[in-house]
Amino acid sequence: MNWLLTLDALGTFCGLVYLLLELKAHPAMWIVSMVMPAIDLFVYYGAGLYADFGMDIYYLLIAIYGFAMWTQKSAVSSEDSAPKKADLRISHIPLATALASLAAFLAIWALMYYILSEWTNSTVPILDSFCNSLSIIALWMLAQKYVEQWLVWLVVDGLFCGLYIYKGIPFHGALYGFYTVMAVVGYRKWLKMMREQAD
Repeated sequence: MNWLLTLDALGTFCGLVYLLLELKAHPAMWIVSMVMPAIDLFVYYGAGLYADFGMDIYYLLIAIYGFAMWTQKSAVSSEDSAPKKADLRISHIPLATALASLAAFLAIWALMYYILSEWTNSTVPILDSFCNSLSIIALWMLAQKYVEQWLVWLVVDGLFCGLYIYKGIPFHGALYGFYTVMAVVGYRKWLKMMREQAD
């Protein structure tokens, strides 16, 4: 299993680079998030975390989407000239969007749990499906630059930390323990950045 620990460590390094870029709301984080799934595919399959394995396909697609969202410019009006182009801004998630996201999460969780419990030999189908379903929503929220995505990650990262240690991939477990702490830091930082945007 030495290859699993080696890839675990490499994926963890990529995860730290990703987190630093996410804290700064830097678009390059999406590039790193295209590399991580290529490594983690092998880690999760080797550990028998099949929902995580399948999620890496989604991670790659959402990374492409997120990069496009964060780098495309949207038209904004200007008082003294022609319309200018502006970056996607950090904002709060609207209530209707939050409720729709909750409904989507519950539906995805039910489907993912069914697949894991009926079609795989997963020993942790409830927690694996819960964390990955919530990750789908959190990544979409991140692509939209909703500040509350950090609160969703706080839950996901804390649960993943315990799950990965339990499944024998300790570097990822430590990484997600660090992510849990940094989710609080990131939430506060993004709130500050959002206030600065308004000035």
